[in-house]
Amino acid sequence: MKPMGPIPPDFRGQSVLRIGGRTAEEWIEAAGDTPLFVYDGAIVASRIARLRAALPAGVDVHYAIKANPFAPLLRAIAPLVDGLDVASSGELRAALGVKPAAAISFAGPGKRDDELEDAILAGATLNVESEGEAARALAIGDRTGVTPRLAVRVNPDFELRGSGMRMGGRASPFGVDATRAAALARTIREAGGDWRGWHIFAGSQALDTQAIVDTQAATLALAARLAEEAGAAPPLVNLGGGFGIPYFAGDEPVDVERVGAALGEALASRAAALADSRFALELGRWLVGEAGVYLTRVVDRKESRGETFLVVDGGLHHQLAASGNFGTVVRRNYPIAVADRLNAPGEETVTVVGCLCTPLDRLADKVALPHAGPGDVIALFLAGAYGATASPVAFLGHPPAREMLAG
Repeated sequence: MKPMGPIPPDFRGQSVLRIGGRTAEEWIEAAGDTPLFVYDGAIVASRIARLRAALPAGVDVHYAIKANPFAPLLRAIAPLVDGLDVASSGELRAALGVKPAAAISFAGPGKRDDELEDAILAGATLNVESEGEAARALAIGDRTGVTPRLAVRVNPDFELRGSGMRMGGRASPFGVDATRAAALARTIREAGGDWRGWHIFAGSQALDTQAIVDTQAATLALAARLAEEAGAAPPLVNLGGGFGIPYFAGDEPVDVERVGAALGEALASRAAALADSRFALELGRWLVGEAGVYLTRVVDRKESRGETFLVVDGGLHHQLAASGNFGTVVRRNYPIAVADRLNAPGEETVTVVGCLCTPLDRLADKVALPHAGPGDVIALFLAGAYGATASPVAFLGHPPAREMLAG
């Protein structure tokens, strides 16, 4: 038997899983069938409120919609946050439907000219990732007669310790190396661009609270140094995010109150170069990840060489990360349960596999569950971020999962 991660606090203590007050079967009936993602909007709103209460004044909350762009969820989140961060023209269009362009920033390497033009004409901020990208954006501004709003994404000279995806302190396709960032900011200003500040993102999916505190302090110091080198105060310093959620056994949640208190102390003593700057945290997974549940029905139960397999109608084509094929080195189990026996003791060791013709399609490996068979609903937790849109939905031609918003 192998351990699984902890069921999120909002769902613990239930005997029968309820999401937004309705059972899994009630959600499935409303949706029409499984597989199905259900996102609890009340949990997301509570996370945002908790974060705001923890943060010092002058720090905005941005939602990185790559975590989950489901349209009803995005509409619910938009009025609760100060900004939206996007990474494609498709995400830009979705964001413009719920937020003014001035509250939208566009990051990511490899932006095409048409994407740059879309953002410039809309009035969104481009977080430029290189000198070449900045030059193309400025040229588009000259051609269209629209002044581009440009922030410089910085590849910092440090990393976020313990992060699942480290994006600083090394050669990277993301951002301009810190040694060249100030020069690029000067170039943008001298060319007539509207320089909007720094975007400094050191890593993601970090659970080490002290590492986050230390990284934010280092980010503020770097932003101040670059501002002095650039000869101008940044209107906004995007401090990145990186807050992780506890997917696996032994994981502990980030202490956001401690992070907020430390950030308040750091901002109170910040350098004069940042005295008039605003600041933002850019979060995705931490806001929505624990609010989602993936529901999939058992279609077969089989034995093979002494092992029991529950074969479900979902799989990695909807939940690639849970299968262990989205950046993890060693496969570990997300929290999973039989939906109508949430707290029932494990009676047997089973492996939950999907419907795809690949041995990679495992949603849980040798976990203890109450006895289940065809017709039972399996609930896979932590499905609110990097689920449907981060998975190979077209693989083998199975239909996409349904999605619904509770609340």
